[in-house]
Amino acid sequence: MFCNTSAPGHSTFLLTGFPGLEASHHWVSVPINLICVVSILGNSIILFLIRTDPALHEPMYMFLSMLAASDLGLCASTFPTMVRLFWLGIRELPFDLCAAQMFFIHAFTYVESGVLLAMAFDRFIAIRDPLHYATILPHSAVAKVGVAVLVRAILLNLPAPILLRRLLFPQISVLSHCYCLHCDLVGLACSDTQINSLVGLVSILLSLGLDSSLIMLSYALILRTVLSIASPGERLKALNTCVSHLCIVLIFYLPKLGLSVLHRVEKHSYPALAVLMANLHFLVPPFMNPVVYCIKSKQIRQGFLKRFQQKRVEAF
Repeated sequence: MFCNTSAPGHSTFLLTGFPGLEASHHWVSVPINLICVVSILGNSIILFLIRTDPALHEPMYMFLSMLAASDLGLCASTFPTMVRLFWLGIRELPFDLCAAQMFFIHAFTYVESGVLLAMAFDRFIAIRDPLHYATILPHSAVAKVGVAVLVRAILLNLPAPILLRRLLFPQISVLSHCYCLHCDLVGLACSDTQINSLVGLVSILLSLGLDSSLIMLSYALILRTVLSIASPGERLKALNTCVSHLCIVLIFYLPKLGLSVLHRVEKHSYPALAVLMANLHFLVPPFMNPVVYCIKSKQIRQGFLKRFQQKRVEAF
């Protein structure tokens, strides 16, 4: 590939919408923008409820607040370029902005994965040793876990934008999506990308790969613990505490698995479907997480209704 660029880090990238639907981008983007707005509102409400309601100051809900914060960060990382492309028709994105967006998208994704692992461990402790649950997971321990998850996400993603600056790109490169991803940028480079690909692979294995494996291990331990409970009613009650978390784990990982399969099998046959899947695999988790917890968590529903009724009384 010929690289007509003056220096590394001075390329321009073109965002890609839905192939074949360029004339209808405004209409196609309406549901996507609605999902983003609802995601921001839903996760903001979750954060507000957990922060202001003392009854929700438990490890499970503190981890949920971290999940909501990472979802807000993911929305903030992807929403601006979607607005630029779909509503303003601006496709161009300079290298520095693209690299920054790539860093934050991957970092918040790794944070969410790490929080889901922490929540799986939290459910295991709550089922195995409910009497000492608060002692094993005090607020200080939850805070340390949150800091560790954040530091890991930053350290794993920091090398990627730094290493990208040494690569040569064409002056104008066309991205596969309406945002910047590491694998997409590496694939567009003209120079040797072996180190970049290796760093990206190690980063994924030490985050999503490790987390998903440990989550499966946690659920295997949870299942073994539940099967050791004598009462069928107590078994069902213990399993019911894991339903919300299991749902959001599936919502987080299944779209990524589907997108990976699609990219390897039918990406070029159905480019619009590939772009739609790529957008949904970032949009669906932030949108569905508040919905799942509002439906399944009695405490969240009660906290919301209490605040809503309080506002109505103040209004009258």
